[in-house]
Amino acid sequence: MPIADRSRVRLHRLHLRPEGGSWVVGRIDTGSFVRLPPIGHRAITLLPHTTVGDVRTTLREESGDDVDVAEFVSDLADLGFVAEIDGRPLPTVPAPRPMLPWLRPRHVRWLLHPVVPLIAGAVVFAAAVAIGGDPVLAPRHQDLLWSDSGGLILLGNFGIVWTLIGLHELAHLVTARAAGAPGRISLGTRLQFLVAQTDVSGVWAAPRRDRLAVYLAGIATNLVIWAGTVLVRATGAAGPADGLLAAVGLLSLGLVPVQFLVFMRTDIYFVLQDVTGCANLYADGSAYLRHLARRFRRAADPGGDPSRRLTARERRAVRAYAVVLVGGTVACLAVAALVTLPVTVTVLTSAVGTMLAGGPAGDLFDAGAVAAISVVFVVLWTRAWWHRHGHRVRRGISRPRRQTGRR
Repeated sequence: MPIADRSRVRLHRLHLRPEGGSWVVGRIDTGSFVRLPPIGHRAITLLPHTTVGDVRTTLREESGDDVDVAEFVSDLADLGFVAEIDGRPLPTVPAPRPMLPWLRPRHVRWLLHPVVPLIAGAVVFAAAVAIGGDPVLAPRHQDLLWSDSGGLILLGNFGIVWTLIGLHELAHLVTARAAGAPGRISLGTRLQFLVAQTDVSGVWAAPRRDRLAVYLAGIATNLVIWAGTVLVRATGAAGPADGLLAAVGLLSLGLVPVQFLVFMRTDIYFVLQDVTGCANLYADGSAYLRHLARRFRRAADPGGDPSRRLTARERRAVRAYAVVLVGGTVACLAVAALVTLPVTVTVLTSAVGTMLAGGPAGDLFDAGAVAAISVVFVVLWTRAWWHRHGHRVRRGISRPRRQTGRR
């Protein structure tokens, strides 16, 4: 849609928040946010009240810079920030429907109270004290073997893990809602892993303290669940379920170290991104690595080093993260190729062989559990991967191929 000096622009409801020397601007409902310099923020505040040409004139008088406001409006439209130009509505992708729409911020606002992390910390500390008094309560890998049936252990632990993952993601969603942001839980892929993920992009509108609470809510939930199992077992109230409760605690605790694999954009990654003041640490780190790869191949690199456009603080963070990104990715894929895949193939082949050969009911049940979980994982991983990357595959297939001929 053409944008002239006399054009008038109506913006969607935008949230504007100062951060450092810039402004974070975006839509909470879509989760689309950008960081703008002060002159961009000034342009946004002027646009609803006058024409594009008048905004350009005002900015030139105030700052001495001749800003192409029409191009700026076009960029805002690409981000989905512009509702109308000259009374004509712009086509926009509707905001995705949040999960648990009935849950209002007032219902869970208490989660952001400063006393909440103190209570969680006290529960974890109490569990540590209980373990000091009775070392038997300490987590051990033997806790996973809570039954004599291997198949029952496999199916049970599979169900427990995904229940704990669901509670982890629900903690992100509910805490984000307390901060006034919508949230959506879905399945995704990180390298060879199938993961649950919660989109809480709208939390960028919240203060940093609330954002960090949202990012750390999942880890806190896992630690509190583990501590709760320790305290219940310490009282002897678990009874016959003591072994199963120990497994729940160990599996919940085991989900915490995974969050430190920051090269896969885990919870700690978002904490790291926020405290370093980077807008998109993963994207900037990936762009810097592509620049280094082009330099290594001595290929054309018209854009140059993309990190040069960042502040000195962001540039240091991005370059350090790039080292972690490439090192972690290579190590993770190497483990998958050299360890995980061969072990999985061996176990699955043995299970299928047992099912085909027949045998005792217990052995068939164990083999069937291995096969069922493997099939479920592959189906879910493939579906999540296709949802994220399928459009690129379809575009590559449908792209017309250049015809070549022989002389």
